[in-house]
Amino acid sequence: MTKQRLPLLSSGTDDNAYTVFVGCLEDKENDRQKQGKITIEEFRAIYRSIAHREEIIEIFNTYSENRKILSGNSLTEFLTQEQYELEIDYSASTEIIQKYEPIDEMKNKGQMSFEGFARYMFSPECLLFKEKCKTVYQDMNQPLNDYFISSSHNTYLISDQLVGQSDIWGYVSALVKGCRCLEIDCWDGAENEPVVYHGYTLTSKLLFKTVIQAINKYAFVSSEYPVVLSLENHCSPSQQEVMADILQSTFGDFLLSDMLDEFPDTLPSPEALKFKILVKNKKIGTLQETRERKGTDKQGQVIEYEEDVYDDDNEEPLKEPETRDIFLSRVQQEKERDPSKLTRGALSKRRTRKLKIALALSDLVIYTKAEKFRSLQYSRLHQQFNENNSIGESQARKLSKLKAHELIFHTRSFITRVYPKMFRADSSNFNPQEFWNVGCQMVALNFQTPGLPMDLQNGKFLDNGGSGYLLKPDFLRNTTLSFNPSEAIGDGHPITLTIRLISGIQLPVSLFSSKIDTLVIVEVHGVPNDHTKQQTRVVKNNAFSPRWNETFTFIIQVPELALIRFVVESQGFITGNEFLGQYTVPLLCMNKGYRRVPLFSKAGANLEPSSLFVYVWYIRE
Repeated sequence: MTKQRLPLLSSGTDDNAYTVFVGCLEDKENDRQKQGKITIEEFRAIYRSIAHREEIIEIFNTYSENRKILSGNSLTEFLTQEQYELEIDYSASTEIIQKYEPIDEMKNKGQMSFEGFARYMFSPECLLFKEKCKTVYQDMNQPLNDYFISSSHNTYLISDQLVGQSDIWGYVSALVKGCRCLEIDCWDGAENEPVVYHGYTLTSKLLFKTVIQAINKYAFVSSEYPVVLSLENHCSPSQQEVMADILQSTFGDFLLSDMLDEFPDTLPSPEALKFKILVKNKKIGTLQETRERKGTDKQGQVIEYEEDVYDDDNEEPLKEPETRDIFLSRVQQEKERDPSKLTRGALSKRRTRKLKIALALSDLVIYTKAEKFRSLQYSRLHQQFNENNSIGESQARKLSKLKAHELIFHTRSFITRVYPKMFRADSSNFNPQEFWNVGCQMVALNFQTPGLPMDLQNGKFLDNGGSGYLLKPDFLRNTTLSFNPSEAIGDGHPITLTIRLISGIQLPVSLFSSKIDTLVIVEVHGVPNDHTKQQTRVVKNNAFSPRWNETFTFIIQVPELALIRFVVESQGFITGNEFLGQYTVPLLCMNKGYRRVPLFSKAGANLEPSSLFVYVWYIRE
């Protein structure tokens, strides 16, 4: 195995390029008579200050025979030794030279000048994110419950939960970002037209059919894998029938309205459901009964039934965490017990409510039947393969901390959605990592609210081609494996990650200060024992080309769940540090070697050409 090679760069801050650049701008500012024009010499000086970065020159000189040219063989050596392109050969190096070298004479000789080398180093080929992860490379033939699914909460809202505006843009922007589970709150509207809004609040309203038309237009723009419409249905039976008609007439064959013959009693895979829309709602009867009812006059019927409702606080007593052996022993005892003796009322205090469901809408629910979560114990004994649960964040957090083994056992079999608690009126978000750690498939966030949770969401789902589906690690899918995020053992093979923060490139300018003192924080998000961060020193008064040359090392126990977040800030002493940009990426999607880290604003906008220049190395123990 290739030994670790950390970059040999000079320490300290190199302000030469920055000084030249500022000097040119000052000369230009002082010469008012030029009316905004600059001379060719000034242009060259500015260009050199941007392109001729000292850190790139040092790398070039290390592999150049005479500090003027880089031969094809030398470029191959750089790519294998520093960039860990182990399958690279001379012909591939020649292709790089032909693509990036601007001087025809050098290109014809199979050589690269510094300008060509700099172009290559700042090209997309040297970004931190692996090219492989930009494509759908994971196995997409496993059942739906084996995947993390990009999910949004109250997707129609674009601000707060009480008086905010409902807007079609909420659905469009979520779908463009690869979201695969959209929430639609449906209520009776005027003239038999169902509407979408946050009930019992002052949020504005959208027509249900307008929402469905927008989803139909954008559903598969970013991903060809299935979209789940999570209906929070408060409509009367007559308007439920209108909803069913709108869904069928708008989506047509894209709407999954019958079970697949190959999957009568198991969940299909994302591959089997390509370009399909799934409806998540209450359902009457079994899938077989739905199939038998097709084409009969029974579809116009309305079914009234009593639904058991259980208070979240009445979940099975949450005492101390139990070991996996104790848990599995209890599961076996429950299997041997007569399940008929275990009534719903025995699990928690029960109350009932009467619901009326139109069969026309019920029959559109196939593999995503919404089922009230009662308890983990009840689910083990009674829950069907096509039934999904939604759990509030508070209850989910209690379960993840005190019954981690049992919750993971549950999410191995059933799709589980976690949603923000009702007190988040400002549309704030919880940290989704804690629920991914226990295998929850649909961790629903308010996509309209920027910040750390959405940075983690966007970073995680960059993987697998941005398809919105990520295959969960084996230890969250295989029932024979023991895993508890608090124990942080993973598969027993941690990764040692080393990151050298070398420099910044044209960092964003602060909105509140002309003096930019820059620093970078590297954060690790994953299981609790992996969660950590380290920070560079502050480079004074330089956002154009700050140099840090600081090395950080992390021991990451569960790399399959780890996300790395780079945060750039401007130091502030009175109001605190100001956020300038960030980038979040799954650890296993990081390229090794010298890499450029793009930066994004708090709202998620690309801040190109602002970026960080880093050196990355990691190895599994």
